[in-house]
Amino acid sequence: MKRAIFPGSFDPITNGHLDIATRACRLFDELVVAVYHNPEKHILFSWEERIDLVRAATAHLTNIRVEGFTGLTIKYAQEIGAEVIVRGLRAVSDFEGEFQMALLNSTLAPNLETVCLISGQQLMFTSSSRIKEIALLGGDISGLVPQPVAARMARVVQERQKGAQG
Repeated sequence: MKRAIFPGSFDPITNGHLDIATRACRLFDELVVAVYHNPEKHILFSWEERIDLVRAATAHLTNIRVEGFTGLTIKYAQEIGAEVIVRGLRAVSDFEGEFQMALLNSTLAPNLETVCLISGQQLMFTSSSRIKEIALLGGDISGLVPQPVAARMARVVQERQKGAQG
């Protein structure tokens, strides 16, 4: 059985992430979407919320599981028996960082392959940070994120507006 890992912060998961996960599910027997916990990184959603949102967004995919992890991705991948790390590329600017990371990972864990999937053309511009910015400034993100994320972001925006008024 070929198991792959798709790691990321997923703050929040976007339709671009979902596109990569869906396509990776067709390539591998099992895909583990691994939500990274880094307490030093500025995030909007808690680790638990991000895991829940990813689970809700990927519930229709039958060969997927969602887990949280900390530490080195390669170490976690080895712990769960993954043979492949899946990464998404949106633009040429993503390539250099992903290339460097893949080379480092192959040095540290030669048994792990890195597979980069190129985002669909209509999703290349999406990023979690831009989506958060749009939502927090009152823009419509419904076409950019799975429905559970759009609903949760709407509640976050409402909570922040109430906090600013009160």
